[in-house]
Amino acid sequence: MSYESILIDNPRPMIRRITLNRPDKRNALNNQLRSEILQAVEEADRDPEIRVSILRGAGGCFSAGYDLGMNNTKGQPYYTAGGIGNWPRHVIEGSFRIWDMAKPVIAQVHGYCLAGASELATACDLVYVAEDAQIGYPPVRLISPPDMQFHPWLMGMRAAMETMLTGDAISGIEAARTGFANRAFPAAELETRVLEIAERVAKIPSDLQQMNKRAVHRAMEIMGLRAAIRAGTEMQALGMATASSRAYMKEFSQGVTHALSVRDKAFGDYREKKKE
Repeated sequence: MSYESILIDNPRPMIRRITLNRPDKRNALNNQLRSEILQAVEEADRDPEIRVSILRGAGGCFSAGYDLGMNNTKGQPYYTAGGIGNWPRHVIEGSFRIWDMAKPVIAQVHGYCLAGASELATACDLVYVAEDAQIGYPPVRLISPPDMQFHPWLMGMRAAMETMLTGDAISGIEAARTGFANRAFPAAELETRVLEIAERVAKIPSDLQQMNKRAVHRAMEIMGLRAAIRAGTEMQALGMATASSRAYMKEFSQGVTHALSVRDKAFGDYREKKKE
């Protein structure tokens, strides 16, 4: 199958690599890109010659998050029931599509991994990050809680609370320490180390590996992960209904760059970070 927004290669035997390829847009996630990612992951899951997939970004980052210049409520890649909360429900249904694949999916994260991109990485089974990666969910500052509220499940209550109450980014080193990522590597070593791990994962036959993967997932689901993340979509919808969120959304009429600057100016980070 031909794709417009991703690149596909097989860097080692039994390993499929999917590269988000909108580097000029910091791999912002519009519906076309999201659709192609899901199709490519499913294609790999169906391919008997593939045992593991790697998801990464081209250019300077994994992804800066959703493409806020697009109306992502239109042309969604799969049907999600409409009404209030359609978007967060749609997001987590996409995440669970990856979660429920038989074969492992690895996220290889460098540079920015923000907002929806952090949700995409979270949906993967293993996450490896560059030490200097920047991972965060800045929309909590003026829009709403996340669409996919994975934070307390992966990071524990205290670290999760700090990220939710500040919107600050954490480094790759901190992401590995708190549990968002498996490990952090120097940026120059990230690709090689991820391929080494993928090769080890690929040594196990897929019919057994899917049982290994599900064993972990089912344990998390019994503890309530899936139900809690689904319940979080209602919190996101409520957040969008607050007076502060509604007032802030008007800033987008002056452009995405303006709106993001309004959000981050008081914090002095992301695009408002002073260059040294």
